[in-house]
Amino acid sequence: MSTTPLTHASAQLSPSLISTLPGHYYTDPEIFRQEQEHLFESMWFCAVRGADLAKPGAFRTVQVGRENVLVTRSRTGELRAFLNICRHRGARLCTEEAGEVRRNLQCPYHAWTYGLDGKLIAAPNLVRMPDVDRTEYGLVGVALREWLGYAWVCLADEPPSFEETVMGAAVERLGNAAAIEHYGTENLALGKRITYDVRANWKLIVENFMECYHCATIHPELTEVLPEFADGYAAQYYVGHGAEFGDGVKGFTVDGGEGFGRLPEVAADQDRRYYAITVKPTVFINLVPDHVILHRMFPLAEDRTIVECDWLYAPEVVESGADVSRSVELFHRVNAQDFEACERTQPAMASRAYRRGGVLVPTEHHIGMFHEWLIGMLGGRDGGSLHRRHLDGRAGETHA
Repeated sequence: MSTTPLTHASAQLSPSLISTLPGHYYTDPEIFRQEQEHLFESMWFCAVRGADLAKPGAFRTVQVGRENVLVTRSRTGELRAFLNICRHRGARLCTEEAGEVRRNLQCPYHAWTYGLDGKLIAAPNLVRMPDVDRTEYGLVGVALREWLGYAWVCLADEPPSFEETVMGAAVERLGNAAAIEHYGTENLALGKRITYDVRANWKLIVENFMECYHCATIHPELTEVLPEFADGYAAQYYVGHGAEFGDGVKGFTVDGGEGFGRLPEVAADQDRRYYAITVKPTVFINLVPDHVILHRMFPLAEDRTIVECDWLYAPEVVESGADVSRSVELFHRVNAQDFEACERTQPAMASRAYRRGGVLVPTEHHIGMFHEWLIGMLGGRDGGSLHRRHLDGRAGETHA
């Protein structure tokens, strides 16, 4: 009886194909721990939407790698971020995901109390300990930058350049910084937020977003609006490209019908086009003439990722009570279709059939670039041998 080889590793890879990461990159808890340390805890991470914390004392807690981070608005109106850990005995300070305090943040364990600036201001019997420096024993601060109306945090002692690594992703994709500034995302209003609990590794979601080889198969509504996606070429295929709406399509809606007026600063050459940006490691930005869709991923385990998706519109659209359901429904269907595909793929990552990975076709070359970036960030920290075998298997290959 003949048998089929389990992998392509034993044969010369066809010139048209690119090898992928081995399956264990998506299932191994140790690799996920390394990603937490070397990616999520070292890079800028999009944590919360600033407008969600409208008043002083409003807070939200988010998981960034292995750390729980508290983001709050201070009395002077600034967003501040801290590790959500009491300095006394390490209890979690804020136990809810979101809320609002009137004046201070108090630990529910021993009542150590902190100002919204993180400074220790009170504790039982603190007056008897005059040597305790209230700043030194304040909350541990986390670097924070605001961009596109969101708070981005970084746990690194020396954060990388925000301009190069975050804003630079938009420049690299669109060709210049002004192209994304035209959408005025920081001034838009939240029309809808949907949170998805995806039973898949975060990289499968990133890889799916970066290619459109699957679009003709699972996205009938999207390819009706953006016909070129049916040919398998992703929106990010080359710098500055935006997929053009199809003939007769009036708006980025589930039925191609009328949307809302073009955002004021969107340029004429950006009209009737869709642009997609990946900001590594965990943010997707989708730009269309009348709204912006922004995904934030929160990887919780090697096989579980929370995705929070915001649909943002001109303030007057939201304030008028306009029905945004038709534009929301288009990308909600895309999300549901994508995440189902990722969940269908996740179990196969542990199969012997995927032990040394799969293959990419030329239109998926962005995924190969993502894999190279990931391996570089991890520095080969996966036990060595399989990482080296992965690199050896790629020797002599070229991207399309």
